[in-house]
This record gives sequence, C-alpha cells and structure tokens, in this order.
Amino acid sequence: MLNSIIRLSLTHRTLVLAACVVVLAYGGYLTTTLPIDVFPDLDRPRVVILTECPGMSSEEVETLVTYPIETAILGANGVEDVRSQSSQGMNVIYIEFSWKTEPRYARQIVSERLANVPMPPGIRPIMTPQASIMGQILHVGIHRRKGPQGGKLTAVGQTGLLAERTGNEASPELTVWNPVNRNDLSLWKKIEVENPKWDETNPGRDVAFVWNKRSYDVIFPTPLEERMDLRTTADWLIRPRLLKLTGIAEVIVMGGDEKQYQVLVDPIKLQEYNVSLQDVEAAVQSNNLNASGGFIIGGQTERSVRVIGRLGALTSDVLDELRKAPVKMNGDRAVLLYQVAQIVEGPAPKRGDASIDGHAGVVITIVKQPHADTRKLTDDVMAALSDAESTLPADIVINTSLFQLKSFIDRGIYYVEEALVIGAILVVIVLFLFLLNFRTTFITLTAIPLSLVITTLVFRIVGVMSGTELSINVMTLGGIAVAIGELVDDAIVDVENIFRRLGENNLNPHPKPAIVVVYEASREIRSAIVFGTAVVVLAFMPLFALSGVEGRLFIPLGIAYIVSILASLLVSLTVTPVLSYYLLPQAKATHAHQDGRLLRVLKWGASFLIRFSMRRAGILLVLTWALVGYSVWELSKLGADFLPKFDEGSVQINVSLPGGSSLKASNEASSLIDSQLVKLQKSAENPNGPVLHFFRRTGRAELDEHAQPVNVGEYILTMNPDSDHGRDEFLDTLLSDLRSNVPGV
Repeated sequence: MLNSIIRLSLTHRTLVLAACVVVLAYGGYLTTTLPIDVFPDLDRPRVVILTECPGMSSEEVETLVTYPIETAILGANGVEDVRSQSSQGMNVIYIEFSWKTEPRYARQIVSERLANVPMPPGIRPIMTPQASIMGQILHVGIHRRKGPQGGKLTAVGQTGLLAERTGNEASPELTVWNPVNRNDLSLWKKIEVENPKWDETNPGRDVAFVWNKRSYDVIFPTPLEERMDLRTTADWLIRPRLLKLTGIAEVIVMGGDEKQYQVLVDPIKLQEYNVSLQDVEAAVQSNNLNASGGFIIGGQTERSVRVIGRLGALTSDVLDELRKAPVKMNGDRAVLLYQVAQIVEGPAPKRGDASIDGHAGVVITIVKQPHADTRKLTDDVMAALSDAESTLPADIVINTSLFQLKSFIDRGIYYVEEALVIGAILVVIVLFLFLLNFRTTFITLTAIPLSLVITTLVFRIVGVMSGTELSINVMTLGGIAVAIGELVDDAIVDVENIFRRLGENNLNPHPKPAIVVVYEASREIRSAIVFGTAVVVLAFMPLFALSGVEGRLFIPLGIAYIVSILASLLVSLTVTPVLSYYLLPQAKATHAHQDGRLLRVLKWGASFLIRFSMRRAGILLVLTWALVGYSVWELSKLGADFLPKFDEGSVQINVSLPGGSSLKASNEASSLIDSQLVKLQKSAENPNGPVLHFFRRTGRAELDEHAQPVNVGEYILTMNPDSDHGRDEFLDTLLSDLRSNVPGV
C-alpha cells in the first residue's frame, strides 16, 4: 500500500504540490483561529450550590441547610464527590461529577434534587453560574483619582468639568478643570471661574461659583458617599455591560458600599402610635408596587388604567415618597412612616471589602464559561470597559492592569514558540552542515511546516467531531516541540537515499529515468521509516490510558506529538518524492562522488568508536550498567511535583488576623500593609519599584463561592518585570517587614 502511495504521488505530482499549497494556506489560517490557553481543558463537570443564611450560626447552617442538601445530592446519578463549607450566614457545597457527565445534565440532576429539599423560611439555595475551574480571567479595579494638585475631585453637574478641592476644611481652595485627556492629568486645562463661595454651614463640602455666566453649586461627597457611588457604578453600569458578553459566566463585585434606603424604626414611637413591626414591613412592601386597574372603554377607543405605586416612578425623591407612606389608620388619621421611623440612605451590611493601589475602591472579578477563549474574551471585556469608562466622570478610574490571565498565556506561549523557533533553526543548520546542499535542505525542511499545519487540521477535525475544540496550549506546543527534531527524520532518510541513488545513476553508462530512480530509492527505505515511526508512536500510547486530571493534561501532548509524527510520515510518502524529482536530478551535487568534509570526519569518528567498543565490550557494558544504576539512585532522591512552579508575573499574599477579628479590624491592618506596598510601587520617583499594581480582597463578596471569613484577606501584586529586585528576595523581605510592622497579622 505504501508503494502505491509513492507511485500515485509521483504520477500525479502536480496535484500533490497543489494540495500541499492548499493545506499550507488553510492550515496557516486555522492556526490563527484556534483558541489559545495555558493548559488544556481541565474543567471537570461540577455544580456549586450557594446559600445565604442571614443571622444563622455555622452550626445552624450545617444542621438546617448543609446536611439536608448533601443528603439529597449524595447518590444522584454521576455524582462522585460532595464537599461543603459551612460558615456564619452562608454555606457552599461543591458537587463533582464523573468526567463523562454532560454539564447541563449535571445541573438538571441537582436542580431536581434541590426542589424537594425542605429549607428554613426565607432560605433559598441557588446554583452558581457554570464557570471554568480556571475561570478568573481578569481582575478590574474602580477607584477615584486625585486631582492634578492632589486634591479631591467631583463632577460639575453635566458639564464634563471637574472641581478640585485642596487645602483643609477650614480654608478650602477651589480649582475647576477641563479633563481633556482623562488618563493624562498634565493635559488638563484650568478653567477660570467667578465668585467661588464656600457654604459656611457645610465647610469644605458645598461651594457655589459662576462660569460662563451660569451659576453652579457643587457638593463634594463624603468618603462614605464616594464608596456608595463607586459600588452603584459597578453594580448598575459595568456589571450588566460585561454580563452581555458571550463567554462570561459571572461578574463578581467586591468592595465599596451597597446603597440602601434604610427604615430605622423607633420602638418608642411604635408604642406611641400602636404600630407593630409587621405593620411597618407591610407598609414598605405595599407602597412600592404598581397595579393594574383594567380598561376604560369610550366609543371606539380604550385606555388602560394603572396604579403607580413604585417608589421613584413619578418623582426622583424616593426618600420623600417613602417617608409619606401610610402605615396604619388610627381612627380617621393615617400614621405615616416618618412618624415611627427615620428613613435614610445608608450602606448595606457587608462581609468583605477591597482596595486598589492603596485606594478604597471596588474590585470586579470576571469569570469565564468553560471552553471560552480566554484571549478573545479578554479583548472583548477590555473593549466593553473602555466604552463604559468613556461614559464616566474623569475622576473615576477603571484599572484593568491588576491581573490578566491573558498576559500569563501570552508569556507562556511566547516562550514555547521561542523554543520551537530555536529548534527549527538548529535543525536547518545541522541539515545544511550534513547535506551541504540547499536543495536537499529545502526538501527536508518542508516536512516541518506541512506536519504542523496538518496537526492543526486534525485539531479542528477532532473539535468538530467531539464538540470541544483542542486548543493551542503549553502541552500541545510541548508535544510539537518534542517532535520538532523528529519531523525531518523520515524526510531526511528519504532525501538522502534518493540523493545517493541519483548520484549512482549518473555514473551508470545506461542511466534510468529520474522518476524511476526516485521511486525505487523511496521504496527501498520505506519499511525502515515506517517501523521507526511506529516504535516512536507506540512509546507515547500509554499516555492515553491516563484518567482524570492527568489524562486531561497529558493526552493533548500525546495527540500533538503522535499526529505531527504521523503527518511527517505522510509528507515523506507524498511530498518528499515529488520535490526530489523536481529539484535533485538537475543538482550538480548529484554528480559529485564523495561526501562532504564534515560527514567524512564524522564517519571516521564513528568507525573508530565502533572498533574501540568491540575490542572492549565487557568493560563498556559494566560501565553502562553502573551509570544506569547510579542514575536510578540519583533519580530516587529527586523531589516530585505534579506540575512545576509557574511565574505568572504576579504574587498572592494571604493575610490572616486572629479568629473573631471584625472587618473593621481587618481594614485597619490592611491600611498599614497598603502603606508599605505603596512605597514599593513603580513611579516617577521610584522607577525601579518591584510592584506595578496591587489590590486587596478581604472577606467575601455577595454570592461568591470563594467564601472566607472577614479576618482573612488576600493581596495580589503585579510585579515589575524591569525591576532589579529578585522575586524571592523581595518576597522574603516584604513578608518579614509586614510581620514585624503590622500587629496581629
């Protein structure tokens, strides 16, 4: 069969070359469209159940919520492992299924089981969105910047201008800016205003001035109002915009203060007006509803009747509407809500906080869906954030440089591609030194790009058939890198034999046609090539017996290696003989009668070593076995890791305070750590600073499966690659300083 393939290739050689060009073009295009990631798909089918249990202790959560759910889930079809975490006011249950389980089927099973689990009143377990196990692709920070003079900024109405307050509250100074370029404060233009006057009853906050013949009144927000404003921006502007993107599983917002309309009930007033707490609750709910009143028909037309009761539907003053809500009738007079309670805007209770580069702010974590292309999705998110930032006042900063998984992917792929290029260059050099002929070198090297693009085509075919496209990652590129030197093995043996036979044919008084010589030369070494390729392929077959995470990690490496090797065999059967027929018969080197100088030296050295080895075979065998034994002994002393350590360009530092510490205490300790890290940041004054950016997350966000108590926090530092500070040395010094300077950590 192999001889028939060679014969057909030489017979239809023009068609073979045309197919070769098409495969190169289409395979090259597919290479640019395949998803790129660090690792292969490691997403095991799993479902995460999260339950908010306000006011319940961890023991109550375990008994009343966690245990009933676990009992219902255990034994369900495909469930292999159930883990739970119960804490004060919250529980998280991780349900892992077998690798063969369809994720949607797993969620359906859990949903059916949850429907029959009895829960305490007001408690509702939810399934978190289906997310990738390595799905946190981006951390984004939102915070307020200081003005060009280092003061506090706030917007001037809808003008696009910013007011900056400097000095102290006793003697504040006002500067108004036109932020021409929101990212470059040096380009901001100062606006001259008239008659700036600070309100003496509200010193340092309320200022009035005249600009362009119009009066403006600017109120600088308090720190609490700033935090609530940032959180509102993240929750209602940025998060919905990101959730619209294809491939986004969840957008988790942490930090700032969630704004609430709070009804602070006065117990004495309740007794005075004979009103119960249930009456107040019912009044708040019933006075925030719209209702339908049917239709009014008049002649040939009709109009719908609606009762508008939702707060803020008719006026923008929600607090005033809420204050006037009737609670109860006492005789012929209605008791209004403001008579028994104080209605204010205030922050919701929170179990977590965040900061960015030492500034109070909001951290947004973007989580991708399984199989989503991290790099493409990151680009989509960055574009959406850029659009969102353009609609915000210039004093609000969206920092997208805190952490990007894409950067790690690009760096990892770059290093592997660099190794591939170096390997290919070395192959070219070695081939030319041995063959000393450009034509034979060119024919041999065609096996590399053709084998690679055929591997890409196989990846796409496997993806279409399985529904999960193989990605370009460190493992698949690693398999190709291992095979790069072997991709030319089949071709070089074939070309060398054809080259030699053509030279012998030139010495023959009655030379055969070149096409016959090429065919016979390719046929006579075919068995050796096939057997050699088969042995190499069989050596990698045990990888396909791996299961679990190991199989998911290493099977793509085996696929990439084996496919590229088999592709090189196919090239040597088809393209190599055709190119040899077109290029070698006319080559002057085929008329030379001796090998190149380097090859003659190597052959002499090889023959000398063979003679030497045969004369001292016993000694060499003993030395060989001794070296093998020593190698095994040394190997047994080496440590073992499933994966090597990776340098993502980022560092995570976990901070813990004693159990029972409040969120306030954690924030106070974190402010000391922030001040230490700010000194280490890269800046104009400190260009060699080892830290580019850093952010902190303490406690947990709402509906976040990565739950931790308020006494535990984490810092993620993005390192400066241009810094002279060694990473390990820097971390040792930093941790030592933090332990000695931050009490209780």
